[in-house]
Amino acid sequence: MRTILRSRAVLATLALTTTLGLTACGGERESDEGGPYNRGRLSIATGNTTGVYYQLGGGYADVISKNVRGYQATAEATGASIENIQRVVRGDSDIAFSLADVAGEAATGKHSFDSPQPIRALARIYDNYVHVIARADSGIRRVADMRGKRVSTGSPNSGTEAMAVRLLEAAGINPKSGIRRQALSLPETVQGMKDGTIDAMVWSGGLPTSGITDLMTSLRSRAVFVPLDRELPRLQARYGQIYQPTTIRRNVYKTPRPVPTILVPNVLIVSPTMPDDLAFQLAKVIFDRRQDLVRVHPEAENIDRARAPRTEPIPLHPGARRYYSGG
Repeated sequence: MRTILRSRAVLATLALTTTLGLTACGGERESDEGGPYNRGRLSIATGNTTGVYYQLGGGYADVISKNVRGYQATAEATGASIENIQRVVRGDSDIAFSLADVAGEAATGKHSFDSPQPIRALARIYDNYVHVIARADSGIRRVADMRGKRVSTGSPNSGTEAMAVRLLEAAGINPKSGIRRQALSLPETVQGMKDGTIDAMVWSGGLPTSGITDLMTSLRSRAVFVPLDRELPRLQARYGQIYQPTTIRRNVYKTPRPVPTILVPNVLIVSPTMPDDLAFQLAKVIFDRRQDLVRVHPEAENIDRARAPRTEPIPLHPGARRYYSGG
């Protein structure tokens, strides 16, 4: 009799242990009993260390940690947009910066993505400007002049890389065989431009991007911006009106004249499994503490609450939608 009771007690203990273990595993991302999502730790996928994503991502992590109860956030340096989307889909990151063109294609399963990816938007934020810069001694004055040249197309799996490929194709250049391609991060690219081991580069970022400021300050007249007015109509014909004409003002990088270029919006994305209340708080804190973000980088001044929910074709997270609707 004692043996039977002891056996039953052991089985009951094992059952309870198994149940608790399953609850802990299942609750790591979202607790059924209202515990913190991901145990209160949030990872923000940003971009290259000398880019605006990384700077603002660090600022956003700080305001989350100080103002969203029960959560601590950290910003992670990454290759940017495509990699960031992959990280959110895998569950390696909770929040990610991305170019809206790439994120829109992820949401709909087009171009760079074979099928629709499970992502949701928290907000449309500031806009990116495409920077195409060449060494003055390279002879490059238009994208078409890059044929046969040493060109950095940005970090692998980044929005910059996707844009570089599209610009080259719009200029009639095969990105695989038409240039001597180097897929480098922004810090590596800037150093290569300074050393003369790279003839030209592509970068998509906010204004100013500290890495570009460093480059233009160092090279001065030995580096020139390449205008993109010829390529824009071809990009719009293939990819739509997500690409818009704009200029980089003279005072941003001390250029002789404004530079015709292309504007692409940025978005913050999350997983659809994120709890609504957390998504609500993450959207809310952007605007409650916007001046804290402005002190990190001036592009935060361009994050507009009226435009923030305009993330189509990326579905807005229900929690963020509730915030923008006044809930």
